[in-house]
Amino acid sequence: MTIIKRLPYPTLLILPLALLLANCASTTSKPSAKGLDAIEHIIVIYAENRSFDHLYGLFPNANGIAQATPEQYLQLDHDGKAFAELPPIPASKNNEHPAIKVKLPNRPFRIDLPPVNLPLSENSRDLLHRYYQNIEQINGGKNNRFAAISDAGGLAMGYYDGSKLPMWQWAKDYVLADNFFMSAFGGSYLNHQWLICACTPQDLSAPAKLRAQVDSQGRLQRKPESPKSAMQGPPLLLDGAITPDGYSINSQQPPYQPSGLPPANGSDARFADPAQHPLPPQTSKTIGDTLSAKHISWAWYAGGWNLALADGLQAADKPRTVIYKHSEGALNFQAHHQPFNYFARFAPGTADRQNHLKDAEEFFNGIDQGTLPQVAFYKPVGHLNEHPGYTDVLSGDQHIHELISRIQRSPLWRSTAIIVTYDENGGFWDHAAPPKGDRWGPGTRVPAIIISPFAKRGFVDHTAYDTTSIIKFITRRFQLEPLAGVRENAGDLLNAFALEP
Repeated sequence: MTIIKRLPYPTLLILPLALLLANCASTTSKPSAKGLDAIEHIIVIYAENRSFDHLYGLFPNANGIAQATPEQYLQLDHDGKAFAELPPIPASKNNEHPAIKVKLPNRPFRIDLPPVNLPLSENSRDLLHRYYQNIEQINGGKNNRFAAISDAGGLAMGYYDGSKLPMWQWAKDYVLADNFFMSAFGGSYLNHQWLICACTPQDLSAPAKLRAQVDSQGRLQRKPESPKSAMQGPPLLLDGAITPDGYSINSQQPPYQPSGLPPANGSDARFADPAQHPLPPQTSKTIGDTLSAKHISWAWYAGGWNLALADGLQAADKPRTVIYKHSEGALNFQAHHQPFNYFARFAPGTADRQNHLKDAEEFFNGIDQGTLPQVAFYKPVGHLNEHPGYTDVLSGDQHIHELISRIQRSPLWRSTAIIVTYDENGGFWDHAAPPKGDRWGPGTRVPAIIISPFAKRGFVDHTAYDTTSIIKFITRRFQLEPLAGVRENAGDLLNAFALEP
């Protein structure tokens, strides 16, 4: 079994020195070009499953928890009445995280203070974060159904004092966007698709057992035995990975290795077993397609990619020990976090796959040598991506901080813009109402931090953004063909920069 142990991280007591050194590096390397063309490299770092209020709700001058109205934070039960107290926090399904047996008032609460008292360095249980449930939790922008629809009860209302995080200081020094929303309702799988194509995958041949059952209002139907009140337990819903009309909204496995599905016995090991219904290869246009069309260099870098690929290529009867394992210390590679691996253009054996889908070690080496492509997406491996249920916040936050410091010390810094954001909210409450969108989103607000020698300093950006703003920014910088799904009312991130005309 392949085990990657967590490296010891420096304590926050030495963080100011690290930031001082990083700031010294930034002042010795001034950009020389002018305007948007001065940005020669764009690096997107995509972390996991935290809402804005959950981590940055106490950030100075941001639209945070203090701005939430009672209508937004008082949570309602299924009958529309406010809870007297938040629903209980049950144990996780695998019992790795026991029930939190405390009574909490019906309002946001600090996770890192008594009576819950879970610090940023400790892993909490996972929370339900799926497409139809997120729509119902948002409740037309009131955000008052998070606790009722969650499978983690009142934990959905928990938040931290994020000022203890290394990335908080980067946000203070550069730009924190406090009006940035995840593009799609629901979970990681769908939001990774929207990051690269601003589109929802299709699976028109999906069997009925994979399709969600919804009522006339578009809500998931309840099972007859579903509790009448969330105080008695989470709702029991007739959910599925596919909409009734064939769109793939909740996690499906990719058709190519590395996949959570093994190959079929005696078949080409590079492909997932079609009998287990992976998502069919997709053909929508991606940001990768538009970059390649203009001969702009780019790559998607994934932590653990090479190890996970070797793990997936094993015979069908061999155990997978790298892909999607929740054991402590394991690599825990998430196959559904690799969006290009769902597209026919990047199928095994293609030149595009060889040229653009790469391991994180190549990313780290490219930083040090100053040889990264013009656009780089980086996906941290499971135990460093901040996803509740299998890792903590602090480890991943420290990893991203160290990575940005590494970029600042590299030849790339003077021509680079870094965008750090989260794929989705992970089921955690946020008070801000998403802007008007379409059937697919936007969903809940998430943190976004823009770091660059070209970025404004000490700035909270209130511009309306969603994840497709990243596509819009890349498209604007390199004058690419626009992708059809990018929302017109989403900003292009230019307000985060102080660029000369």
